[in-house]
Amino acid sequence: MIKILFVCHGNICRSPMAEFVMKDLVRKAGRESEFEIASAATSSEEIGNPVYPPARRKLAQHGIACSGKTARQLTKHDYEYWDLLIGMDQANLRNMRRLFPDDPGRKLHLLLDYTDRPGEVADPWYTGDFEATWTDVLEGCQGLLRQL
Repeated sequence: MIKILFVCHGNICRSPMAEFVMKDLVRKAGRESEFEIASAATSSEEIGNPVYPPARRKLAQHGIACSGKTARQLTKHDYEYWDLLIGMDQANLRNMRRLFPDDPGRKLHLLLDYTDRPGEVADPWYTGDFEATWTDVLEGCQGLLRQL
């Protein structure tokens, strides 16, 4: 089983979008039994809060539900448990590297590294552009699934 943890700052927009998009893609591919997928935050600001309503609406527009998801914070134990820890931007990656400085398993990555256009997933918290985030997350998850 491949265990993937998507990570962003608050775990209410980008990383839960990636979590539920990836779950949808593996379900549609008939590969659910091969994966465990979740998401977490590098900060404690949103712990316990549900997925941000505009992110929830964007997922729902594509027939993807995320009910019951609440933000949780990344912990030291996550490195041992998860096979891949995938951040949305460089700040997420820096924060993960502070928690896991050695990364002996080379588990830390950026989502868009799995696309033809490496970079950062657009942060809708600041831009309000959930469509750009959707595009980034979908392409990243599709690329990741192809690679796996």
